[in-house]
Amino acid sequence: MANHKSSLKRIRANATKRLRNRYQAKTTRTFIKRLRAAEDKKTASDLLPKVISMLDRLAKKNVIHKNKAANNKSKLTKFVNGLS
Repeated sequence: MANHKSSLKRIRANATKRLRNRYQAKTTRTFIKRLRAAEDKKTASDLLPKVISMLDRLAKKNVIHKNKAANNKSKLTKFVNGLS
């Protein structure tokens, strides 16, 4: 265990950030699953901007890689546009 005051604080802060990142990533995955399960175009179109915003936020904070976010957004947009 670390002895310096600043390193102890850093350990606490990292634990807090880790929990927040895991929560946001899990929530985003859940919304992606909801979007993929959408049957009609209206609900999927309403959900798409929210999911894209969540992916952008995760990429900005380096929780996921920016290319992964871009790939997900592209695939989800194609999915929504393909619905009738």
